[in-house]
Amino acid sequence: MAPPLLLLLLASGAAACPLPCVCQNLSESLSTLCAHRGLLFVPPNVDRRTVELRLADNFIQALGPPDFRNMTGLVDLTLSRNAITRIGARAFGDLESLRSLHLDGNRLVELGTGSLRGPVNLQHLILSGNQLGRIAPGAFDDFLDSLEDLDLSYNNLRQVPWAGIGAMPALHTLNLDHNLIDALPPGAFAQLSQLSRLDLTSNRLATLAPDPLFSRGRDAEASPAPLVLSFSGNPLHCNCELLWLRRLARPDDLETCASPPGLAGRYFWAVPEGEFSCEPPLIARHTQRLWVLEGQRATLRCRALGDPAPTMHWVGPDDRLVGNSSRARAFPNGTLEIGVTGSGDAGGYTCIATNPAGEATARVELRVLALPHGGNSSTEGGRPGPSDIAASARTAAEGEGMLESEPAVQVTEVTATSGLVSWGPGRPAGPVWMFQIQYNSSEDETLIYRIVPASSHHFLLKHLVPGADYDLCLLALSPAAGPSDLTATRLLGCAHFSTLPATPLCHALQAHVLGGTLTVAVGGVLVAALLVFTVALLVRGRGAGNGRLPLKLSHVQSQTNGGPSPTPKAQPPRSPPPRPQRSCSLDLGDTGGCYGYARRLGGAWARRSHSVHGGLLGAGCRGVGGSAERLEESVV
Repeated sequence: MAPPLLLLLLASGAAACPLPCVCQNLSESLSTLCAHRGLLFVPPNVDRRTVELRLADNFIQALGPPDFRNMTGLVDLTLSRNAITRIGARAFGDLESLRSLHLDGNRLVELGTGSLRGPVNLQHLILSGNQLGRIAPGAFDDFLDSLEDLDLSYNNLRQVPWAGIGAMPALHTLNLDHNLIDALPPGAFAQLSQLSRLDLTSNRLATLAPDPLFSRGRDAEASPAPLVLSFSGNPLHCNCELLWLRRLARPDDLETCASPPGLAGRYFWAVPEGEFSCEPPLIARHTQRLWVLEGQRATLRCRALGDPAPTMHWVGPDDRLVGNSSRARAFPNGTLEIGVTGSGDAGGYTCIATNPAGEATARVELRVLALPHGGNSSTEGGRPGPSDIAASARTAAEGEGMLESEPAVQVTEVTATSGLVSWGPGRPAGPVWMFQIQYNSSEDETLIYRIVPASSHHFLLKHLVPGADYDLCLLALSPAAGPSDLTATRLLGCAHFSTLPATPLCHALQAHVLGGTLTVAVGGVLVAALLVFTVALLVRGRGAGNGRLPLKLSHVQSQTNGGPSPTPKAQPPRSPPPRPQRSCSLDLGDTGGCYGYARRLGGAWARRSHSVHGGLLGAGCRGVGGSAERLEESVV
């Protein structure tokens, strides 16, 4: 009975093998070989007792939990060189005995937290040759203690789960070559005592932070696993930050320096240690002092040079480091931005630039100007709203009798969109730091502020609304008091004015300009024709003079009837007939003499065009002129 039973078992095993695959029983283990079979998915009838499953070089596109369900004895799974783009959550959830997983040569773009959950005893994970750009931080959590070989080469990784990799005590080989990694966190490999090979070739590393892993060298007595380190093909910046690596003395490697310019292209291990130098920071430019109105945005700038690039910090007036908050933000380039300033933000700020070669500092003074507030305030807290400050100041000035017979502040030369604000010198009783103009209109209740230097007594308001009423007040800011002292602001006077209504475009001017241009063009054509005609006459006269001499008519005798010819009487010499004068009868005005027709005609047209244009400009489109001393409006 034994032989028939054995045949029955073999027949049942052969029936469980998928049709396009080959199944082998070797030493009581079942191997299912399905490579190069043109499969579009994992065969559903694979024997669940399979120990080795090879599905390489097919066209499988996705993996899910049903594909490997109940295959608890599977040890080696090969899915290389397929078209896998997605791995479902817990697709390998039942593979508790899996030791080797090959997913290289596929089209994976990312690995989620649950993509590799299940194989708790995994030792070899090969993910090279994919398109991985992101790996979730917890993607390797199920096999941190067992993994020995991790291959992530030839992907698009800028960041890898460093925390997970650093917690793999059994890791022997780590391949990260041919990626886009530009920085390694300090101490990323400090706990990998068993690591014997680290490949960082062809990434974007400009520097390497000191790590105990790299200090092992090749002394077997110093560490149980001598390290083989490869980092060629990176744009290394050979300065003092890499001096520690240069002292490891690895003459058999071919790493080269990419910068600075003096060391570019030289072998890393051949550069003397003395040439690995850094430059201390230097503050190139910074804001020296800044004045802003209360509530406005304040931007403090500080730029520093150095090798390596300095790290920028700011220290506030309270001697505390300024960090990012809802009100302030410090940028890596050295800019500090305070969104809404208050009186407590005033003071001295210190910009600090640091790098391994030293540090540099610069001081910036910030002054916050408190907004002036009128006494007749109706809003809560005694502070008027932003649209009634000018009206409140004007009412207070009128109530105190500050408006004299000759107004201290005048608005003249008012047009539809502009007006010239003037105030007399010597009006304030004390020293003036700067003037402040506040105004709003009947069309828009928003209050507008303008800051004017103390040396100016004119200010040209521009971009006004045509046909609107404006209230304007002028205040003097004194430098004696602090920025939070309201008594430092003094009201000089207020004024009320209205802009002119909008005027239509000067269509008549455009028509006359076009007509004058056409007249000048026609006159030019006529002048050119006259010049050509004159030149033609001159050329013809010269041609006649070079031919035969004309007959002299002074000796011509009259015809007779055959008698002797009478002796001609001697004629007195005649003077040549007077040369006819050119006509000056054309009434072209006083042209300074009788010139040629073309010249007089051109001058008359020019004068007529100028007179027409000047008259139109003076009558219909006269602009507002201003002296060179007037200060035009600028945004503060």
